[in-house]
Amino acid sequence: MAKNDVLLRATDITRRWGGLVAVNKVSLELLRGTVHAVIGTNGAGKSTLINILSGEIPPSDGKVELQGQDVTAWTQPSRARAGLGRSYQRNTIYPSFSVFENCRLAAQARTPKPWFWWQDAQRCQASTEAARASAARAGLDGLLDREAGLLSHGQKRQLEIAMCLATAPEVLLLDEPLAGMGAEETERMLALLADLKKGHAIMLVEHDMDAVFRIADHITVMVNGSVIAHGTPDHIRNSQEVQDAYLGSH
Repeated sequence: MAKNDVLLRATDITRRWGGLVAVNKVSLELLRGTVHAVIGTNGAGKSTLINILSGEIPPSDGKVELQGQDVTAWTQPSRARAGLGRSYQRNTIYPSFSVFENCRLAAQARTPKPWFWWQDAQRCQASTEAARASAARAGLDGLLDREAGLLSHGQKRQLEIAMCLATAPEVLLLDEPLAGMGAEETERMLALLADLKKGHAIMLVEHDMDAVFRIADHITVMVNGSVIAHGTPDHIRNSQEVQDAYLGSH
């Protein structure tokens, strides 16, 4: 494995809220061309971890590296401009805007140009091209003019990913992208993730274990803020400790 394959590295990440340790010395690496799933019960620390990696909240201890750079103290916008994209558990789209407009706004956010305040944003060729390309990659090229609020639940999740892609990320942090989906929408999303991992490193926080075992190359299992297991899907599936702590309840 070449060193450059590691696009994001977290080392001994810890987050304390007063006397509560929400994340306790968690380390992981996200590699280009792979999906790394993080699983665990509610309250395991998964969302706190993804918020730390994306720059929304700082760690109490530990280090985050993005493409070899120490970004522990960087803000979320700085990390986004450096190639980190994320989606959220809840939709964060602009429902009254079209699919295209949502993607174009995301593309503009990557390279804001406040000194061009007099220029019509719709004439920005770079953001227009990025918007169309990201929508097509996410399978929404036939819905560019559709009002985002009228999309199906699954299509809204696809739009969130398209908006991430419009910022030209190297790393994607996806927080429960399959939540609330039916079987057909899940299949569509899994196909999209399989396609996206070819050029990205993907971290997937997800509760759908069938989907996780199908799509993940590596799995980290968290319980009460700590990692109890890490390995391939087969290793995790056959771990008695994981069965007792998590999988046995599903």
